Amino acid sequence: MTTTTSPAHRAVGSRLSVMMFLQYAVWGAWLPIASRYLSAGLSFSEYQISLLLGLAGSIGAITAPFIAGQIADRYFSTERCLATLLLIGGALKWVLSFQDTYTAWLWLSILYSVVYMPTLSLSNSMAFAHLADPKRQFGYVRLWGTVGWIAASWAFPMIWLQTDLQLTAKPPFLVGTEVENATLRLVDALKFSGSMSFGYALFCLFLPHTPPKSDGVEPLAFAAAFKLLRKRSVAVLIASSLVISAIHQIYFIQTGKFLPTLGLRDADIGPAMTIGQFSEILIIGGLGVMLKRLGFRTVITMGALAYFARYGIWSMTSLPPAVLVGSQVLHGLCYACFFAAGFVYVDRIAPADARNSAQTVFGILILGGGPVLGGWLSGYLGERFTGPDGLDFAPLWRTLSLLGLATALLFVTLFRDQTSPEDEDADESAEASA
Repeated sequence: MTTTTSPAHRAVGSRLSVMMFLQYAVWGAWLPIASRYLSAGLSFSEYQISLLLGLAGSIGAITAPFIAGQIADRYFSTERCLATLLLIGGALKWVLSFQDTYTAWLWLSILYSVVYMPTLSLSNSMAFAHLADPKRQFGYVRLWGTVGWIAASWAFPMIWLQTDLQLTAKPPFLVGTEVENATLRLVDALKFSGSMSFGYALFCLFLPHTPPKSDGVEPLAFAAAFKLLRKRSVAVLIASSLVISAIHQIYFIQTGKFLPTLGLRDADIGPAMTIGQFSEILIIGGLGVMLKRLGFRTVITMGALAYFARYGIWSMTSLPPAVLVGSQVLHGLCYACFFAAGFVYVDRIAPADARNSAQTVFGILILGGGPVLGGWLSGYLGERFTGPDGLDFAPLWRTLSLLGLATALLFVTLFRDQTSPEDEDADESAEASA
């Protein structure tokens, strides 16, 4: 069967790509600089910042499947559900930008995560429902999400934090003079994100109509998904993922505070952190070949070792700033080889009628459980290594590096691939017949 590539299908693909761009631009506009503002702008403690960026987002990740799959997906069309959640989220971001107390930030952050996190799965389901060949085309559509994250991370400091922009050879290619009180103006990223959320909600009205499903997620499918934990390989993957997702979360909690200690301006934080997204694009593009040639055990171990290497480099804070900032290129290896490969493994080993539920369960565990652990660990290490001169990042990164190494060693020792060659052959046969 030949994949349909009519103008109508191409137009739908373009709209879905714009959807993904906006989906992740809304997120990338504020997350990279959040910890810097909470620390230097509002003087919140390490524990407070860790709870805001760890626990709050985890609650949204845990509740997302029930909002997107068990409630909204059954009673509302996907595009209307997306629009509603985005309007509420945009309003919450605007309200949050005027708050300066920890209590207000905690509750509003929790509410925002509860309405934003379901939009991630809803946008994915929208794409899968309308692409002519989802298996081949989804990666290209999802790629625009990473582009949106990068664009938002670059645009905000250019527009709000700098003046007299001049062309330069280094990303983000337009650099100017940082405005006064730039740290306090970081809060405007929330308004920037909220405004894009409103625009995204309006755009949802032009997305393909996706009616609600006649029935919800099959409870037995979730039961089958949890039964996968009886398999040794899945249990080892889950246990390793909880540790890795915890130290992965700390990257977003602490990096915004770490980069200014290297001499970077507040306007440079977001663009500097997008180095990881660029490498992520390149490595995910070659992930299929890596898995075929090296296997899951080797590729996922490489991902865990990349965390060990990145945090190990950062623990040597006396290295030149260019080396420390540039080492974020390892972020792509960290994410693609560990998490993306992990999702592929879960898809391969799950029964065909429980694959979606298995992905949901895996997502809840690593996007919910891991960040909760990461938030607690970040707060504990932050308080432990904070002295009269502030937070000493060297022992913090060293601790995370050793956790990455220990996880890699345990994984490579205990994990054994339990997928059958027929699983891969079936995938390739499906691709060949498409």
